Amino acid sequence: MWNEMKLRSKPDQADVDFFQSSPKKDWSFGRLVSLVSFLVVFMSGIVLGLSGSAHYTRYFASRTELFFPTTIYSTECYKDSTDFKTFAQPTNLAHTMSDDELLWRASLVPKMEEYPFQRVPKVAFMFMTRGPLPFAPLWERFFKDHKGLFSIYVHTLPDYRLNVPETSVFFGRQIPSKEASWGSITLIDGEKRLLANALLDFSNERFVLLSESCIPVHNFPTVYEYLINSAHSFVESYDENTRQGRGRYSRHMAPKIMLYQWRKGSQWFELNRELAVSIVADYKYYSLFRRHCKPSCYPDEHYIPTYMNMFHGSLTANRSVTWVDWSRGGPHPARYGAPNITVEFIQAIRNNGTFCMHNSVPTNICFLFARKFAPSALPPLLNLTQAVMGF
Repeated sequence: MWNEMKLRSKPDQADVDFFQSSPKKDWSFGRLVSLVSFLVVFMSGIVLGLSGSAHYTRYFASRTELFFPTTIYSTECYKDSTDFKTFAQPTNLAHTMSDDELLWRASLVPKMEEYPFQRVPKVAFMFMTRGPLPFAPLWERFFKDHKGLFSIYVHTLPDYRLNVPETSVFFGRQIPSKEASWGSITLIDGEKRLLANALLDFSNERFVLLSESCIPVHNFPTVYEYLINSAHSFVESYDENTRQGRGRYSRHMAPKIMLYQWRKGSQWFELNRELAVSIVADYKYYSLFRRHCKPSCYPDEHYIPTYMNMFHGSLTANRSVTWVDWSRGGPHPARYGAPNITVEFIQAIRNNGTFCMHNSVPTNICFLFARKFAPSALPPLLNLTQAVMGF
């Protein structure tokens, strides 16, 4: 029995001796342990690498987005602010520019003579009003079927909104406005504001100032051809040696503006684009009027006439194309209502038997517009448009 037990114990001892003494088995086991350890470390590295890569991708992507945004290019804001057609011919008159920013922007003039688009010159009709436009229906007839040849700009009280249908040529044509009071420099501010907004459209070539009491006395083709083809702008400027003329001059304007340079004229001007830019860009002489042309001076009757006389006299016809009746005297012109509107009256404005010069040629068409008309004049005027005024 002892021998039997001894025999059974030997294989066990042999197995132990085998594993303890076999170099090959020791090497294989160690390699397995090393391989497992390597795989653990390798997989851990992959996990950490992917995590870090995602973090840095997000980090650099966010930084790249700051300088090279990818989503802004598809927004309407970007399209509206950088589209060339919108820049050269803006259709939306709303903006947040201050007056200084607006005047600076409008005074920019391209050096290239050719336009990178098909430019059809337009006439900018600029209405200075405190409220509604009672003759809007008359102007609607005047502008009908002439889209693309005119632009409209309306300056009102800042809190007033024109009540016109969306189909009206006046819809959406109000510019950002401020208070403009009669007889003060704020009226010049309003005129400059109108000019500057109109200058943002590079297709506008002629600029005519009108009021809510103005009417056209010729049809659109006549007005358009008369202005677009004119070699001169229409600014009235004359020297008047009276208390209402030279008497309004302030010696504090010297030496930049001397008495002999002082001029008076109608507020209702018409300018070409070159002169409109010049007026908008001027601050030197405008500032003198702001400081020294106080009430009883009436800067709207002196600023542009004086400025034109000093620098651009040869470029103006020295007359206005807007008829006004001052024959009754006083600080305001005559006002005409329904009882005054007759065929003979309108014809007399259109051709009163006198002649003026247009491109150095005599003509009996001297006035294209007329004022001052009361709202009651609208119905009889509408009855005369086709027979007398040609529209």
